[in-house]
Order: sequence, then C-alpha cells, then structure tokens
Amino acid sequence: MIHGTHNALPDERNQDIKVYVNGEFFPRDEAKISVFDSGYLVGDGIWEAVRLHHGTLVFLDKHLDRLFAGAASIGMNIGMTREELTEKVRKTLEINDMHDNVHVRFMLTRGIKKTPSQDPRLTISGPNLVIIAEHKAASNESREKGITLFTSTIRRGSPDYLDPRLNCHSKLHEVQALYQAIQAGADEALMLDIHGFVATCNATNFFIVRKGEVWTSTGQYCMNGITRGAIIEVCKRNDIPVFEKDFSLFDTYSADEAFVTGTFGGVTPVTHIDGRQIGNGKYGEMSRRLFDLYTEYVGEEARKV
Repeated sequence: MIHGTHNALPDERNQDIKVYVNGEFFPRDEAKISVFDSGYLVGDGIWEAVRLHHGTLVFLDKHLDRLFAGAASIGMNIGMTREELTEKVRKTLEINDMHDNVHVRFMLTRGIKKTPSQDPRLTISGPNLVIIAEHKAASNESREKGITLFTSTIRRGSPDYLDPRLNCHSKLHEVQALYQAIQAGADEALMLDIHGFVATCNATNFFIVRKGEVWTSTGQYCMNGITRGAIIEVCKRNDIPVFEKDFSLFDTYSADEAFVTGTFGGVTPVTHIDGRQIGNGKYGEMSRRLFDLYTEYVGEEARKV
C-alpha cells in the first residue's frame, strides 16, 4: 500500500465526479485534453489546490494570489478575473454536490499549440482550464503513523533558472527526488538547496522542532506553501518561537521532532530521516499541538466567509 502525505480515506463517490474542462463538464473517464496542449507538450502551466471545509474554500484568496503571481512570472494571460475563476470552481463543486472534505485542483495551461514546440507564439488558443474536485478526507491513521524521508541528491534550484516558489506543471525534478526516496525505502523525499541547507520535501514543506523552537527554511528555495504560512502564523499567535532560517542535516538528525505541511494533510509528523529516528519516532507533542492550532485557524478562516 502506498503511504504518504496524500493518503485519503476511500470514497466511492469519486468514481462519478464531473470534471470541468474549458466550460464543459465530463464524467471522470471522459475528461480529456488535447495532445497539443502546452502543459502536456512542455509543462507550460500553473495550478493550485484548495480544500473545501464546511462549504468554504479555505485560504482561497492566498491561493489565487499565488496563481496570478505565477501567471505573471511566466507571461501567461489567464484570460479571466479572480472572480470568474472562482465562479467556475464553485460551479464544479455545485454540480458535484460537494460541501465538505473536498480537495479541488485547478490547472491552467497556456493553451493549444499549432505544432509541438516550446515557443509561446505558436499557441493558437486561449488558456486551457481544468478543474478536478474529489471527495478526500485525510487518513488519521496515516497521520498518526507519520512518514519517513530520504534526502535526495536532486537539489531545489536557484530562482534564476526555475524559481522554486513557482507552482508550475514542470515537476520532473520533484518526481526524480521522490523516486529516489521510494527506491531507498522511504515514503517521500527531503530536498536540500544549492548551498546544502534543508529546503523542503518533494510535495510538502518541512519543519523541525528543537528545544521548543520551530524551524523551517528561509523560503527562498521552496514552494511558499499556504499551510506553511498558516503554521508560521499560528506559532506567532500562540507565542511559539518560530524561525525561517538556514539549517542543515546536522541540525535535522538531532531534532526533537520533525513534520511536514501541505494543503491536504495539514500537519504530518516525520518519524525517520535517512534511516535515523527523529526524537522518539512518534507524533511529537509540538507537532500535535500545531495540528490542533492549525485546525482551529482553518475553522476561524471558514467562519469569516
């Protein structure tokens, strides 16, 4: 059985979902995109994933901020306003009769190419928008078990060739890192930055706890996750010392606790890294407290809408 931060409870309703593709809805097995799509051809696209919690798309504004910033950075005209995009997401939820414990992923590519090519001038359509909403409740059993990490030789790159903060379709280096970790017998990959400091995981953000302090990377070489930001915020709100700083594997192996954060799983403990037990090898006290505080924070944000 595959184990990781995206483990979800089985839900048969997902077999009958309708997928949004450029203004139309299709059954799951019939949802398709052209082989001339820019995202398929060269990974030219951006995406976001949002949780639906008790009818509220949690932190939607922050996700849209990141999406539109990503579009600006790659010179892609999304072709719609934030409000128009939000309405399409809500329509997808409505047609699927979804209200809670839903994971929504919306993906935008530059559009259809005239011929296979990197050149954006050969794009002959507007952007392609696909929205996939699925019933997904995180597995508490998986969270309690925690995950193991392996430090990949694949580094998180410098922003002068592919800014790690860009949530784009080009994820091959992260797939390479994860594949290494899987081959080493771990669940997911830990990735270093170009200077050898701990940066992030292949699909989540990484934190350690040392002597009551919460540490995470500077944010220069990782996806600046929305949940990452929420954890930093709840630490500050509750007088928990939190630092965005450079730290190495030397600091990591001797940490009292480690955990990862992401939109789907929230806070997931890390029990082992590179075969070394972290702390007592269980869901740590601080990690558990931060999960509870994060859950409360999500509820507060949902009630604001």
